[in-house]
Amino acid sequence: MQVTSWLLQPVMTVAAFFAAFFVAEDSANFGVVQMAVAVLLITSFVAIITFWRAILSWVLAHTR
Repeated sequence: MQVTSWLLQPVMTVAAFFAAFFVAEDSANFGVVQMAVAVLLITSFVAIITFWRAILSWVLAHTR
């Protein structure tokens, strides 16, 4: 359980930072918004890791 906490704590901290822009922290649905932002962050991270070669080749092709 320690490894899961170690991996998720930074993600949830960043998600709380972004969620606080849209919802007050003492609001009843802050946890829901924080979790939605965390899921978007994790999904974006996995997508970038998965498609990094295609992204890099696209960037290099369009910068020349």
